[in-house]
Amino acid sequence: MIEEILVEAADKMDSTVENAKEDFSAIRTGRAHPGMYAKVMVEYYGTPTPLQQLASFAVPDARTILINPYDVTALRAIEKALGDSEVGANPSNDGKTIRVIMPVLTQERRKEYVKVVRVKGEDAKVALRNVRRRAKDGIDKLVKDGEIGEDEGARAEKELDALTKSHTDGIDDLLKRKETELLEV
Repeated sequence: MIEEILVEAADKMDSTVENAKEDFSAIRTGRAHPGMYAKVMVEYYGTPTPLQQLASFAVPDARTILINPYDVTALRAIEKALGDSEVGANPSNDGKTIRVIMPVLTQERRKEYVKVVRVKGEDAKVALRNVRRRAKDGIDKLVKDGEIGEDEGARAEKELDALTKSHTDGIDDLLKRKETELLEV
């Protein structure tokens, strides 16, 4: 039973680190890339739909992204979703495609992105702590119900703490790399 709790916690922590990695990749550094729009949702026929399911992307140069919708009727909805997103660019529409020209990153804008990255990193750490807390509650319940001994519970808690620390360190490493990448001119 302890093993099940620890395996489930490890899986959830792995997915939390993966989500943090995706969140970090969506934050722009110097070059435009389609991954920046991975989290953009478009209201398509009343249903929130990921932008990447509605359009193809092309990157003709370092600051420009061309978005070609598969359905031209979704053009306005895509343009609105892009304008509302936190990517920080103004889309323009020529009737068939949407062109997004990314502004040059100033030092001030880079520092703003670093703050955003830190907030996302802290959110990921909070998610890890929540997973740890739920797993610890499960272990404590097993000890209280007498299904396992207190020594086994303490050992499982140490394993859980080690697991949490390794995943937290992973998020810290991702955070440092992204900050370095953002501040690099």
